Amino acid sequence: MNLALRTKRRKLRIRSSVKTVKRARLSVFRSSKYIYAQIIDDAKGVTLVQFSSKALKIEGDKTAAATAVGKAIAEAALAKGVKQVVFDRGEYKYHGRVKALAEAAREGGLDF
Repeated sequence: MNLALRTKRRKLRIRSSVKTVKRARLSVFRSSKYIYAQIIDDAKGVTLVQFSSKALKIEGDKTAAATAVGKAIAEAALAKGVKQVVFDRGEYKYHGRVKALAEAAREGGLDF
């Protein structure tokens, strides 16, 4: 099975299990240079909070940038009154930058 098909199947499998109307969704997108995270209310169809390593202009390695984005999004979510979320890692494995962002968001006070 080629890489593109495996990636697409993983994305569909993860996305089908995290769609929920009871909790907001913490969605992660990772590019080769930056990492983006947003908290989405699927019931209303609106984005509540969003941050990226590009907008924060973080110096250092990519893992440190992902950690800073995780902390920032957790602080902003708590300020908006969002405590519980569902983590949507998309097509990415729970490893490296995605894992660093998730752990920083947990340390920041988000529950998932």
